[in-house]
Amino acid sequence: MAAVNDQLRAARQRTASLTHPDECLSRQELAELVNSWVWEHHRTRVEASANYIGQLERGKIRWPGKLYREALRAIFSVSTDSALGFVNARSRRTVVKLDNVKRRQLFETGALGMGTLALDGPMAALLEGSSEPTPIPHRIGVTEIEQTRSATQVFVSWSGTYGGGLARETVMAQLRYSAGLLEATCPARLRPELFSAVGYLADVAGFMAVDANAHEEGRRVYRFALACAEQAKNWNLRAEVLSSMAKQAIWTGQPDEGLTLAGQGLIRPDRLTAIGRSLLHTDRARALAKMRRTSETLTAVGTADDHFAHATPADESPYMPYYSDARHAQLTGQALFDLAILGRDHGKATDQLAVAVAGQPHDALSQAICLAKLASLAMVTGDPLQAAALGHAAMNAAGTIRSHRATEELRELARYAAAHQNLDEVAHLRQRIYTLVRTYSP
Repeated sequence: MAAVNDQLRAARQRTASLTHPDECLSRQELAELVNSWVWEHHRTRVEASANYIGQLERGKIRWPGKLYREALRAIFSVSTDSALGFVNARSRRTVVKLDNVKRRQLFETGALGMGTLALDGPMAALLEGSSEPTPIPHRIGVTEIEQTRSATQVFVSWSGTYGGGLARETVMAQLRYSAGLLEATCPARLRPELFSAVGYLADVAGFMAVDANAHEEGRRVYRFALACAEQAKNWNLRAEVLSSMAKQAIWTGQPDEGLTLAGQGLIRPDRLTAIGRSLLHTDRARALAKMRRTSETLTAVGTADDHFAHATPADESPYMPYYSDARHAQLTGQALFDLAILGRDHGKATDQLAVAVAGQPHDALSQAICLAKLASLAMVTGDPLQAAALGHAAMNAAGTIRSHRATEELRELARYAAAHQNLDEVAHLRQRIYTLVRTYSP
């Protein structure tokens, strides 16, 4: 009698259905995901069915084909076949384990040879205890400040290209080192620049933490960034950090707190550049839209537009270099999107998000988010086939990044698309989204 594959069944049952979020993934849904995944990655058509998944779970089939195993590993985010209960009964290979003494002897005598070192544990264990902290210079000058600024620009570029998930730990390691610079001797005339440089790095690190869904870390880092900005008496950096904190609050379902934080950034608008004022008013608009305060949202968008129209590039802050026409369109478009979903005219939201897509061709993160929002808007108010095309474009952009925010936008798109899942193009899009979300989820 075949042994039941409880591991595969458990993996399916702890995975939520896209069609019915309160239920687990059905065998039919899993079969469709397998077929879609194999087609997307190998351009090969396979015919998994609910009956086939049932045979796997009942243990009738213990070793499915290579493409099926590969698809199931990706869907359930596991690295080995055994994690899903698959066993190759035909394999009779025996793994011989050396005891620690023999391993050490072989290593010391070179018997294993180059490139064939046997390991008792994970590869990462080789790095334990091998890191020496980089010493902090006794005296800080222009060189260290410029190095901090240069490192920050690298992380800004990485974040837009790959999302926060790729380099979050790297930027945090750089931030811990840079924070140590604040304790070293530094000429009084340079200390505001030093605090500003470290504070801006912290703002970027906080954004990457939030983008990787590490919200508590993000809050902690943002508080540090804000303290640096206030120590430096840098009003524009303070506005940038408070804007970042407001966005996090809005993303995490606390628009009232986001509105308060944006307001704190506007306490002394005369100390801010036009772009700084515009940025904070877009945050106000997004918070107000989430709170369904329609007229106030439109007023805030109009105020943000007015300030942005009076921006002078030569006078702008170095902490908001990203705030271009396209980024302004993206942020105002997101606020107008929330109103359009509530039933208001969607034309302006569509136009703004389209401008954002066209104006940021090399920013994969912004592309993924804006295209997903455009697709969601079309799913609700327009043509579902056009929405599916936009959704596939969003998926293509998201395929190069690791961003919790982007995957959440795609989840939202999948929910809006459920109303049109009878269309093949839409059903295929939802399967792609589900596969990507499962692959990237921790």
